[in-house]
Amino acid sequence: MSLQELVLFFISVIVSAAGQFLLKAGALKLAGLSTDNPWGIMWLILSTKEIIAGLTCYALGVVFYILLLSRVNLSIAGPALAIVYVFSVLLGYFVFKEPIPLRRIIGLGFIVAGVILVVWQKK
Repeated sequence: MSLQELVLFFISVIVSAAGQFLLKAGALKLAGLSTDNPWGIMWLILSTKEIIAGLTCYALGVVFYILLLSRVNLSIAGPALAIVYVFSVLLGYFVFKEPIPLRRIIGLGFIVAGVILVVWQKK
């Protein structure tokens, strides 16, 4: 990937991970809600600031991803976007104090190695 493509890639990843963080923060505000009134829950979901911000981040992430796809093969961009999982786990650990078991760390290592293999191009 060229420098411009890497920038688009990292912006897409960071904005998407921020979207996941914000959606989780919004979901925590909604924890324990009764599901008796689906329309009321939909209203609560759509009126939670963190959820709106998270969905906005996802939309921006998609815009940058589309720009990346206009320059890079899907067979590279698609798998490379899996690096969002690493950021999500790190955000969960540092912000939400979620544990990271050894098995998950090993899995994340495989993801990182896979992304490196997918985007690595011999010059």
